[in-house]
Amino acid sequence: MTASRAGLALFLALVRFPFPVSRLPAQDTTKGKAVYVKWCAGCHGDGGAGDGPAAAHMLPRPRNFTGAVYKIRTTASGQLPTDADLMRAIDDGLFGSAMPAWKGRLSDAERRDVAAYIKTFSSFFADTSQHVAALKFSSEPSGGTGATALKTGRQFYDSIGCRKCHGDQGRGDGPSAPTLKDDAGFPIFAADLHQSWRFRGGGGAGDIYHRLRTGLDGTPMPSFSDLIDQKFLTDEQLWRLAQYVRSLSPLEPPEVQDVIHAPQIAGPVPASPDDSVWGRVGRYWFPLVGQVIRKSRWFAPAVSGVWVQALHDGHTLALRVSWDDRTQSPDSAWLGFEQRVLETVAGEDSASPKAEPWPDQLAVQFPRHIPDGMERPYFLMGSETDPVYQWRWTSSPRKSVAGLARGSERFDTLPGAVAGQARFDHGEWRLVFTRALATPDTANEVQLEAGRAIPVAFFAWDGSSGEHGSRMAVSTWYFLALDRPTPPGVFISPVLAMLVTLGLGLVVIRRAQRRGTARVGR
Repeated sequence: MTASRAGLALFLALVRFPFPVSRLPAQDTTKGKAVYVKWCAGCHGDGGAGDGPAAAHMLPRPRNFTGAVYKIRTTASGQLPTDADLMRAIDDGLFGSAMPAWKGRLSDAERRDVAAYIKTFSSFFADTSQHVAALKFSSEPSGGTGATALKTGRQFYDSIGCRKCHGDQGRGDGPSAPTLKDDAGFPIFAADLHQSWRFRGGGGAGDIYHRLRTGLDGTPMPSFSDLIDQKFLTDEQLWRLAQYVRSLSPLEPPEVQDVIHAPQIAGPVPASPDDSVWGRVGRYWFPLVGQVIRKSRWFAPAVSGVWVQALHDGHTLALRVSWDDRTQSPDSAWLGFEQRVLETVAGEDSASPKAEPWPDQLAVQFPRHIPDGMERPYFLMGSETDPVYQWRWTSSPRKSVAGLARGSERFDTLPGAVAGQARFDHGEWRLVFTRALATPDTANEVQLEAGRAIPVAFFAWDGSSGEHGSRMAVSTWYFLALDRPTPPGVFISPVLAMLVTLGLGLVVIRRAQRRGTARVGR
């Protein structure tokens, strides 16, 4: 082929295809329907209206696809999501909700097909006048963890009204929080900004910035892009707000560990939850889930987990439990919200649910005796024949008691034994239980021995969400280990061994040098 013909061929190719064409893989709505019916309809309903059989037990409710209103998008407020937005929600799930990640459970083709089928529930996706396009987001500015950047972010947190819903410290306890509901009228919690791993759109500063730009359609969370257009703040200042919000959570999502290590200290253990000693003790995160085994089941627990710390002095154990709670229950300002929660989340009570001023509660559970193997009592508060030993605390009246639980409906108190101090501060409870390691009642009260794996579990109730009795958040069994102080010999013996080895080495070298000198003299 001559050069001219080759040039002509290249020209024709460029005219036909002036730039690379990115084609979406083929999508089959018929196959997508089969996937949807099998895996999605149970929550989202056969017609996509978010009214499947499981929906009545969920808060937040499953997405209603018929209205095409989506919270997590890269598009402007009021616009449809992109295909990539839909695929991201299907692939990764929505943290803090019942929506799981389907990547790894369904094939690529199945996920694409079901995304295409979901779009058939709304005529908006068929409207050719809709121009769906992702917003252009700027890159994150540097210095986001510095004091100046975080101060700027906090200033705009206050000035644009974030604290009205999310509260002064960001735990979802602002003055407007009890009134919040979504566009469908269901109650909605203001996000707890101290738990970024539960943010539905992702917990990074970039994810938070995207949500500030797009808003969460269908909820009270607006878009703040218009404030940039109105010159109320700059794009960089919005980034600083996102970085400030991100700074409220740990740098990394908490990793659940099986064992709580309680170091031994020289002085008496702290009885106050705000003692400075706790700042030097490791924290352990334990997730809680709704109690769904026994009636009345509870699928929407308000407390998602607890932070636990422990230490002892050889005689007494101090166990500190802290958790986020939007209210110091009972709180009359939240009775209306509680009523809406009870009406939204289906229960198994014969009578219509009615909001009541329930207290907040927490329980720490042990077996009565430390098992030699892995056998433990039934985790859900034991049984009539094999009860469990518990410490229970309630916010009203403020008291701590110890006793035996024989299932979730029976609790027999025991005299004395455990003491408790609690403090509520800006949406967080901090509670310390203290008890002697050894007690006279060896038949009913667990004897806390150092060096043993002591099974422990946790339960929490948020009174302002209508939680009481079996309506609670629960954990599985974990372990508490009271560490022994390291014997001095553990440190001294290696040092002695090193010194002896060094001394022998010097002797060998000295003898070798003497022999070398003697040979030279001959």
